[in-house]
Amino acid sequence: MSKTALLIVSFGTTYPETRHQTIEATENAFRAVFPDADVFRAFTSKIVVSRIKKNEGITIDSPQQALTKIVAAGYDTLYVQSLHLIPGIEFHQVEAAVQQVASKFKRVVCSRPLLNDFADYQATVAFLKRIGSPLAADEAVLFMGHGTANSAFTAYACLDHMLMGSQHFMGAVESYPDIQFEISRLQAAGIKKVRLQPFMLVAGNHAHNDMASEAPDSWQSQLQRAGIEVDAQLKGMGEYPEIQQQFITHLKRQLTATDAKGGM
Repeated sequence: MSKTALLIVSFGTTYPETRHQTIEATENAFRAVFPDADVFRAFTSKIVVSRIKKNEGITIDSPQQALTKIVAAGYDTLYVQSLHLIPGIEFHQVEAAVQQVASKFKRVVCSRPLLNDFADYQATVAFLKRIGSPLAADEAVLFMGHGTANSAFTAYACLDHMLMGSQHFMGAVESYPDIQFEISRLQAAGIKKVRLQPFMLVAGNHAHNDMASEAPDSWQSQLQRAGIEVDAQLKGMGEYPEIQQQFITHLKRQLTATDAKGGM
């Protein structure tokens, strides 16, 4: 009989509340849909894993550690689902780790992050447009994306463009479009009040510090200096059942697309 392991990988977060509301909630959604698979957790951020161990006494595996345990436990089928939002550097590291152990399994199915193809962008944009709606003429929603150093940074600009005209905007804290660009667009649109929310799986360090803190360079502070009222929402994308379902749909599609012997 086939023995299936489902490894769910995310960047991770040091904030226990959002970890429960986003990562754990998404893992539980997968358990409900794949009851015959044993679910394993891994975080890609070494810093997050180290701080959780130090501050909470909880040990969370890296993808490599989790895969080693799964191999040792004798699973013959491996499903891997990334909870990253874009196929950035962290996701490619997960792919590489899976490739290293793929020969140990009869079947390996490695699914994709949230934004993989045009249909993913369409579904995500449709969902984002519903957040905060209906909006008054001088109100808007501004999402803070993470950003990345590789070519996937274009995902945020694409989302920002696809949201155009909806009073919803997308910026990135570590790449493009940056906050000053978004402020100029908000001012040009006559926006006086902004709902500020992370476009990240969790509402972690970036959301609390770079987005919604009183620090002078936070997005909240910069918006307020520009004369825009801010309502900061510390709610990660992983809290939304619609986003959880998009990840589940990805894995279902990947399972359908692979033959009985599997493949990456």
